This record gives sequence, structure tokens and C-alpha cells, in this order.
Amino acid sequence: MAEPATRRRKPVADPNLHPRITELSDSEDLPSGDDISQTKPARTRAKIDEEDRTTTGSILLDILRVITFLFLASSSLSYLISGGESFFWGISDPPNYLKSTWWKSKFSGPLYLTPAELSQYDGTDPTKPIYLAINGTIYDVSANARTYGPGGSYHWFAGCDASRAYVTGCFAEDRTPDMRGVEEMYLPIDDPKIDKFWTKEEFEAMREKELQEALQKVHDGLDHWVKFFKNSKKYAFVGYVKRPKGWPGTEPRRKLCSEAAKGRKRREIPGKDKEGEGK
Repeated sequence: MAEPATRRRKPVADPNLHPRITELSDSEDLPSGDDISQTKPARTRAKIDEEDRTTTGSILLDILRVITFLFLASSSLSYLISGGESFFWGISDPPNYLKSTWWKSKFSGPLYLTPAELSQYDGTDPTKPIYLAINGTIYDVSANARTYGPGGSYHWFAGCDASRAYVTGCFAEDRTPDMRGVEEMYLPIDDPKIDKFWTKEEFEAMREKELQEALQKVHDGLDHWVKFFKNSKKYAFVGYVKRPKGWPGTEPRRKLCSEAAKGRKRREIPGKDKEGEGK
């Protein structure tokens, strides 16, 4: 005899469960395990793809912002440094810190050049900087190529030590550091007709005083330009000029250039000024 079929009892809803959960348990068909396993990865991949696209777009936008900022900052800085000449670093006369030669001089130490080697830096070779020397010290004056380069008003000073010319003003004739005899431009001309008004002792003492005053004027005149280049922020220190042993005695003594000699005058007769004042 077959056993009677067992009747399955309908589950009783738990009153503590959420009403929606109770409703689903009674009337809705839940998806099977296979459906869940197929649907969830698909949704996850779509969400990841969407997040990747959003992240990529955000990164590209950030990169574009950075590039734009750097471009504007570079253009503004170029405009300020060039004094309004260029937005794109097209500076005809860039400052020292934008030149490789300036940085090399800062880290390589001072150069020691002979006069012949120094002459190669007179601006005629565009691949080399422009150097000048004063009182044995070399400076880079490339920052003012218009003045010290070929055709410039001070091109006479480029590629050499023209210390003498700084005092005498004879740029073409005195392109040398030999200062011997320059003091003569400040000494009065000897004239026996006038010099006889002093005794021998007075005249010798006066001449010694005149000589010391003249030497001081030469020193002060040269020292003015030495300090000018030394304290300049525009012209960088390079090094020193190498001189042969025994210099300047190894070279003939120069005569005072004609332009400097024009300034020399004869002495005044003693008491002449007082006589003129009395009249």
C-alpha cells in the first residue's frame, strides 16, 4: 500500500522580518545561483570600465592643466627677464645665469691665460665669450656685446689688458697693462724760465710732491675701473693674465700718448696769483 503523499506546509512569515523580505518569500521567484553568478561579474566589469574611463580622463585633464600652467609661467618669466623683449626666451642679450659659460666659470675655478690666449676672446669669434682684463684680472663682458664686441665703442678693451688706456684715454695706442710713465700726464712741464724762481732745495721738494700726487691720481683713476668690474653683477670674473718673468722690464718703456700729453701745463710763477688778486 502506497504511503500518502506528505503535504508541504507553507512557511510562516516571521513578523520580525522586513515586509519586503516577507513579500518576496511568498510571491516572487528569486534568481537561481547560475543567474547571480552571470549577472554580478558583468555589472562589476561595467562599473570598473566606467571608473577607468573617468580616472583616465581626470589624469589627462590634470596633465593639461599642469602643461598650461608651466607654459604661462615660462612665458611670463621670459617677458620679465627680457624686459619685455620676448615671451619665448628669445633674448638677444641674456643675463649671465642663463649662459653656460657663466656657470662653467663658477665651478671650474679661475682661468690663467697668456696675452696671446686672451686675444682670442675679443668677440670676433661668435662661438667664444668676450673677455677683457684690467690690472691683470679677466672678466667676461659678453653681456654687453654691443659695446665690447666688434664695432662697439669699447671694442679696444676686448681681448687684452688695456689698463693704461683706462687712465690715459688713448684707446688705440695704449692697449697695454704697462703703467710706467702714465703719471707724466699729471706732472707740469719743466720750464727753466719759470723754474728759476725756486731754490734748488725748494724745487726738488716741490717736484717730489708733484710726483707723489701724480702717482696717486694714476692709482685712483685705474682703481675706479678695477672696482667697477669687480663689483659689477653684469660682468663675471674669469681669471688672471699670465705674464712672463721679469715683466714689464722685458718690454720697452712707452712714451706718453699725444692726447694725454696735451693736458700738461707749465708751473705758475710763485706769487703771480697773489699779484693778480691785488690788482
